[in-house]
Parts: sequence; C-alpha cells; structure tokens
Amino acid sequence: MQGKALLAGILMISVVFSGCFGSEKIESEEPEVEPVFGAYSVVAPIDTGINVYHDRFALNETLPDWLLEGLGVTMWCNLTQIGEWQERYEADIESCWDTITSSDIVYFPGTRIIGTTPDDETDIPILDDPSDGHGTAVTGAVLDANPDAIIFFVEGFSDAAVLAAANQPLVDVITTSFGPIGSIPVPGIEDATRVAVVEKHKIHTGAADNTPSPAIQDSTAGPPWSIGISGYAEEDDDQKETMSGSYPDIAADWTQVLPNHDDTDGYHQTSGTSFATPRTAGILSLVLTQLRDIDDDSGSGASDERNGLLVNGTNLSVSNSLLRDALNLSAWYPSFSTWDPTSGTMPISPVAPCSQVGWGVVNMSNVEPIFNHLSGAESMSNRPADVVACMEANQEIREAYWGN
Repeated sequence: MQGKALLAGILMISVVFSGCFGSEKIESEEPEVEPVFGAYSVVAPIDTGINVYHDRFALNETLPDWLLEGLGVTMWCNLTQIGEWQERYEADIESCWDTITSSDIVYFPGTRIIGTTPDDETDIPILDDPSDGHGTAVTGAVLDANPDAIIFFVEGFSDAAVLAAANQPLVDVITTSFGPIGSIPVPGIEDATRVAVVEKHKIHTGAADNTPSPAIQDSTAGPPWSIGISGYAEEDDDQKETMSGSYPDIAADWTQVLPNHDDTDGYHQTSGTSFATPRTAGILSLVLTQLRDIDDDSGSGASDERNGLLVNGTNLSVSNSLLRDALNLSAWYPSFSTWDPTSGTMPISPVAPCSQVGWGVVNMSNVEPIFNHLSGAESMSNRPADVVACMEANQEIREAYWGN
C-alpha cells in the first residue's frame, strides 16, 4: 500500500509541474516588416530657394528609399539641428552647401524636402537667399493646404528649372509664382510647362501678375494647359483683389501667414498671387492623396507606367483633365453684398464675374466637393451656361494665342 501511495504522490507532483520541468523558452524571430508609407503626393515649387532649417518643413520619419530613388536623389545632407539659423547654416557649409552641384538632387533627412538647382547662377544651391525668402513662403503655402505633401523643390526661374520637375516621374503638381511684370506678352516658361502638362500629364498652377492686367497673355498663367490663378480678399470681404490678374482660371487666397526664410520657427503675413497659386497646388495635391488613399494607389505622378493617370487605382482613374474639370466645377462666386467699399477690393460683378475671377474662387472649402465628385460619391452640378460660355471663350483665346 505504501508503495502505491508513494507512486501516486510522484505522479501527482509530476502532473502539477509538468509545464516547468525541463522547459526551455524559445523566442520566435519575427521578420522585419517595412512600415507602410501610405498614399502621398509630390508637389514641385519652382522659386528662389527654400529654408530647409524651418520647423514647418520638418518630418519625423525618413522617406523610403524607393521614393528617393524614384525622385533621382544623388546625395543626402544631414542638417545641424541645434542653434540659430545662421549657426546651423555655417555648421553645414563644408559638409553640404559647398558640395552641391547643378546636377545633384539632394535629400534633407528630417524634412519632407528633396531639392535641386539645375542652374549654376546661385550663391547657395537650394537654400533660400538670405535677402529674399519668396520660395520658402511659396512652399509654406503648399503645406498649409496639404500638410503631408512631399516637396520636390527646384531653385530657378528658367525652362531648365521647370523641366527638372517635369522630367521627375513622381511629381504630380508643378507650381510657379514668377513671370513678366504687368503680364506683358513676352516669351517665358510656356514651352517647359507645355512639356510638363501635355507630354508628362502633370498639373501646372501658374500665378497671374499682381496687377489687374488680363492673365490670358501672361506666359505663366495664360497658356491653355496651365491653371492661371489670381487672388481674392478672403480675410476681408471675399471680393476680387484689385491688384490681381483678371480673367484667369480661378482666384484663390490672397493673404496668408507663411514661414520665414532666415530663422527656424518664425512666420510673417504676406499677400499676392505668388501665394494664392501654391495654395491651389496644395489643394489639388490633397485631393490626389485622398483619392489614392481610398483606392489603394500607392504611387504618384502620371508616367507611362501609370497610363498617364494621376490616380491609377484598382477602381478609380483620374487624369489631369478630369482633375482640372472638377476644380472648375467646384469654383464659386462670392456675393456682391459682402463688398466693403473701404477695403480697397474690387466688388465681384453680378454680370460676367468670370472676367474678374474666371471660374470663381477656390479654397479649402472646395476640397470635399472635388473629392466627392471624382470618387463618384456625389457629382457636382454643371455650371450655368453663361459661365461656361465665358470660360470657353477664355480657353479659345488662349489656344489661339499660345497654341492648342
């Protein structure tokens, strides 16, 4: 009996501790999974330069290698993160600014900026001139509309600068805010923007002049393949800005608060078509990102590999012409009744307002209707016949002047 009791006890103990005796912890090795980057859009501002040290352009992640390779990156510049703007710049002169050539495409880790300077006539490649700041503000306007945009910045004011963006297959939208003063009818960048839009299927937003001159003959805003943009006084009385081009495609936000070019966190208020234009580029970029997100389109640009489409998803296809048509449908005319005679603005005429602001005003309120229209969720109504006739005449004049 004692033997049997002893055996039973041993068996009981072995059952209680069966999960412990002779056990060894084995750690399974999980394969590394690369983070999903998600839908994105690339905007190419072409301007004076950009303040890569400003917090507005910071990004708390490194852009994926495939994206950098797709944009043709040739070198990385690791920026100094401590000190005032001048201290950071001086610390990086030898390792970065003195080494960049006109053939380089530079990625700045810790930012959303890839930059290039195809023209040699600059003191500091890519970086905004300490006495200017235009390009930094322009890029800030893009990000105010689409904070997640990837920036392919091109320094310059030439065909070569525009073509540097046009020939990048991943760029979606090119925005330019320079041109002849007074919109005098002289050649400009129209040959290069034609390549970008007609041949490369991208979108080009071009600033009308900061005068009431018609935008039709302006080499930046006038060509029929470009989206010409004037300004409206969005913070005053929602009327036409007097000092802004007339008979454009659309009017957009004239006054904005944008990043400084010579510090790391300061902002200033500024006005002009120079900033209405990149704001519109950012709006279009945001819509593209949203459309790509809902239809698993993980690419950008409109290359041949994407069938010349800006959105090339599983069930959704959007070309530059469809996007532009949706932009026109979404535009609206402010009411004459909001005009303040003391504001210095020009009242929106109830008769032929298209001669002042084209299809109408576009701001962040247009994003949802454009997205819904292109996604098929809710179609926008056609514009009134008189508006369509006015803007068809606009397009015919531009095609006769600049070519089809």
